[in-house]
Amino acid sequence: MSADTSDRDQITIAEATTGRVIKDFLHLPERIYADDPAWVAPLLLEQKQRVFDNKPLFAHCEVAAWVAYRNGTPVGRITAQLDQMQPEDETGKIGYFGMLEAVDDRAVFDALFDTAQTWLRARGAASIRGPYNLSINEDLGLLVENFDDPPFILMGHAPRYYAPRLEEQGLSMVKDLITYKVRPDFVAPDVMQKLAARASRTVKIRPLDRKNKAADFEAMREMFNDAWSDNWGFVPFTNAEFEETAKLLSVLLPEDYIQIAEIDGQPVAFIAAFPNINELIGDLRGRLLPFGWAKLLWRIKVRGARSARVALMGVRKQYQYSRLGPTLAFLVIDAVRKAMVQRNVTSVEMGWVLEDNHGMRHIIEAIGSTIYKRYRVYQKPL
Repeated sequence: MSADTSDRDQITIAEATTGRVIKDFLHLPERIYADDPAWVAPLLLEQKQRVFDNKPLFAHCEVAAWVAYRNGTPVGRITAQLDQMQPEDETGKIGYFGMLEAVDDRAVFDALFDTAQTWLRARGAASIRGPYNLSINEDLGLLVENFDDPPFILMGHAPRYYAPRLEEQGLSMVKDLITYKVRPDFVAPDVMQKLAARASRTVKIRPLDRKNKAADFEAMREMFNDAWSDNWGFVPFTNAEFEETAKLLSVLLPEDYIQIAEIDGQPVAFIAAFPNINELIGDLRGRLLPFGWAKLLWRIKVRGARSARVALMGVRKQYQYSRLGPTLAFLVIDAVRKAMVQRNVTSVEMGWVLEDNHGMRHIIEAIGSTIYKRYRVYQKPL
């Protein structure tokens, strides 16, 4: 559908605070992607919890959600967020938008962004950035390259017209994020193998210890926050947020999909790979009831996913600019890819990675990875 014939006055906006509007918010993507074979319907229970009952995020981030209607039919949705933990830039407070879905109509985009921007201005935001669904540590950016392949777990999808519609709103690119694709049976370059062999005298690589998983998850949180603290847009994981992440990891991941590097018994690097659940839920249409739970658990535990995504990784800052830093990254990557090979995984997505993070990109490209998708973060002053 492509039209700019609609008058902005014909669009009404309702905040998603009642059952009917919340339901319309959650189900709108089914209309937007009805004819898109690459779209994978997210699990509705997970989406509802993320947007409307996300207590760990809500402890430091105010969130509002709206649905746009034309003649009683939902035609668009958006959220706005203001995070107390987001550092200000040179212009002041940064507000976010997210969870954007809409028909191809400028009037709808105008109404959605007018609403989100008004809400953010009233709370002192000097600029708007996004899409953040709902924070930088979740689903981030708008898909702008490779619309034909389905997204991996916890990554977004979008129609081709979204980027031009965002640019019509005066938004422009602030950062590009890249994901890579690689086969886990890659052969590492000789120089990496030699460095790894030398480092193995002092570095121990081990999987998650389920008997002491609380300590391991807390070590992972600390390593992630330390490793990424100087990165663009960084917001640390709180204890409560990472506890929620740890619950997900505990359910979905085999122990060897988490690998931790230690020096003298101290964790210094880690990696976490997710089985690509999107590969297993395509026919569930987002619904786990009445039989979806049973199907999903059987597929995870018995059939298994043949693809995976490296979603979390970190090397402590004290090692990042040393000769040991790239070696630590390679060691945990190599350990997790061996686990994937044993589970017959044939395809792995790595990322996202900031386009200008040349150090990490060099490591990922050195093992034979190729750019798979590109996601864009937009921003404009308010």
